[in-house]
Amino acid sequence: MFIAAAMVATVAAVAPMSAEARIGTPEPAVAEAGAAAPAWGECPPTAPGGITRDPRQRCATVRVPLDYRAPRGRSIEIAISRIGTAQPGSRRGILLSNPGGPGGSGLDLPSRLAVVLPPEVLNQYDLIGFDPRGIGHSAPVTCGLDLMEQFTLLLPYPAPDGGIERNVAFARDTAAACAEHSGDLLPFITTANTARDMDRIRAALGEPKLSYFGLSYGTYLGAVYLSLFPGRGDRIVMDSAVDPGLAWRDMWRTWNEAVAVRLPDLLAFAAERDAVYHLGATPDEVRRTYDRLIVALDRKPLVYPDNPVLDGNALREITRSGLYFDGFFPSIAEFWREIAAATSGSPLDPAVLARPDRPGSFGRAGGGGTGTAEVPADNHVAALYAVVCDDAAWPRSVALHARQVTADRRAWPVTAGMPSNLWPCAAWHSRPVEPPVTVTGHGPRNVLILQNTRDPSTSLVSARGLRAALGRRAVMITVDQGGHGVVGLGSCADEAMVVFLATGALPGRDRLCPAPSPAGADARSTPSPYIPSVGPL
Repeated sequence: MFIAAAMVATVAAVAPMSAEARIGTPEPAVAEAGAAAPAWGECPPTAPGGITRDPRQRCATVRVPLDYRAPRGRSIEIAISRIGTAQPGSRRGILLSNPGGPGGSGLDLPSRLAVVLPPEVLNQYDLIGFDPRGIGHSAPVTCGLDLMEQFTLLLPYPAPDGGIERNVAFARDTAAACAEHSGDLLPFITTANTARDMDRIRAALGEPKLSYFGLSYGTYLGAVYLSLFPGRGDRIVMDSAVDPGLAWRDMWRTWNEAVAVRLPDLLAFAAERDAVYHLGATPDEVRRTYDRLIVALDRKPLVYPDNPVLDGNALREITRSGLYFDGFFPSIAEFWREIAAATSGSPLDPAVLARPDRPGSFGRAGGGGTGTAEVPADNHVAALYAVVCDDAAWPRSVALHARQVTADRRAWPVTAGMPSNLWPCAAWHSRPVEPPVTVTGHGPRNVLILQNTRDPSTSLVSARGLRAALGRRAVMITVDQGGHGVVGLGSCADEAMVVFLATGALPGRDRLCPAPSPAGADARSTPSPYIPSVGPL
């Protein structure tokens, strides 16, 4: 599992899909407009240590145009998956899903949802997953990146003194490498085209409408789909929302405040357990300890064989990643304690850098780094760049980025200017093939937005932007808790989602509900469907 683009979460070595896996034994389906029905068969093997796949899950492919402006031109295959309802007599339709990213594979999301959603939902829907174009088994792109070596550049952390020269060089080199390796695909790996692919999936399955469950970046994808096809959405759930008016550079800049609002939760956790972690007895003391560690690593990074250099930026990113879920707090606090000892002269076992329970651990920074014949090692990062660079044009002025980094480092020291810094998009070799889709409120009232108050990635401000864009189409439930991802944590949002998907009943108005009690959260029997994705969202 990995949270930032600088780390490889759920992508790992995947064996190539055989011809039998692509074709399989056809199962009945009625396709729209004479299109061939998907031929369901075995799915490609799961990655070692990855999700336990439901044995009912089947996979197929749907062929779509690479460029929808030339529908009879080159085509690509989109890998899709399905877990059919156990009660066909109760079936309402399909529940398509996306796990976030950009860059996240969704092929196994149905297996995750099958253990999370209750029977009253599962009985009504076939769960449908897919690898979005450019990702996984759907025409994967690559930039030929070395994920371990470039750990703190994949998200653009400036130098300790605030300089961005290294980021400028990385952006230019990476943009050129992306164009060299995947230039024929990159201009068409966009959110709008993925939304059009979703409609092709709907049509291929013979469905007049689709219901949808989108997480993080998946909320933007869902909003674009609803705006392109306003009458084809049935029941739409959006968890942790992207503001469609900020795609994409301005969306990253919201991280400055979002991380600052969320960090106190981690500081309080460590302070309450000072006897365990010895980081400080108050949140202020813990914050001072953390700041000292950052300064020490900025001045003298820790170097270990076969691992990236552990510098201040690496610690910043591992910490930012750990804010996505309260369950990461123990391993982050322990990591701080280990680094505090190491910077004081005590030896640090390099194995602590690769702890499997630590978000963004260096040992998994290249996790999937071996790649396969079908899925390149850097696919998730290359796809992230493709989407955010091709959805909308980026400013190319180095001076603009430098000024904003300097200002943000003063105003928001926790993120050190990274959210405003220069991405490869500033040197991208192609321009967007179309303007961003304008998200509107046209269409039926059928969208449920779920949002945490202290989300470090898609902030409450961001969610309010989506809520405003969708207008009367949507209602939003805000939960007074931290972390990225709402569903499955035991709040009132869970019940509202189940009622909506099962009956179509939306709450009458927006509402705020409290976080579940710790005892209630510990007692819940179903896991959250949200595992932080390979992209920053």
